[in-house]
Amino acid sequence: MPRIPVHSVDDAPKGSQETLRQLEAKFGKVLNIHGEMAHAPVVLAGYTGLQQAIAEHGSFDARAQEAIALVVGNADNCAYCQSAHTGGARQAGWTLDETVAIRSGEATSDRELDALLAVARQITTKVGEVDEGTWQQALDAGWTVEQLAELFVHVATNLFTNYFNHYAHTELDIPAAPGL
Repeated sequence: MPRIPVHSVDDAPKGSQETLRQLEAKFGKVLNIHGEMAHAPVVLAGYTGLQQAIAEHGSFDARAQEAIALVVGNADNCAYCQSAHTGGARQAGWTLDETVAIRSGEATSDRELDALLAVARQITTKVGEVDEGTWQQALDAGWTVEQLAELFVHVATNLFTNYFNHYAHTELDIPAAPGL
């Protein structure tokens, strides 16, 4: 049972209505997570601000972004985000089997991406700590220090939504990811 009711655009606080309207247009409906975040305009603004910063300044393509989200969602055991990003990953070109493999930590056919995902997994599971070997493997795979710094905002954005879903007890209103 959700702790925070889901707002519609019409009954959301004034400070959330326009952002919620934009999210509704983007996703075709008010997703439960967004309707819950709308209770506190600062929460919705924080979430969309991170998303906007990534859209404007980020360098990772959609496939990498969705793979990162799948890794973080799995590490945090967030059914909502694993489900949402399974759909997003499919739109970005990953197969359903590949999304399951990414979530479970199996290697992809992309050694460079695997090295980045290993860093993301450690950031998530080790409270921001990444061991030197994993960091060096990412550098050796071709990632720059700038890209590894950018990775942190991708992980943090996903932590934000994962933790919010746990906190709010967000109910799934999208197709469930396989294996949950």
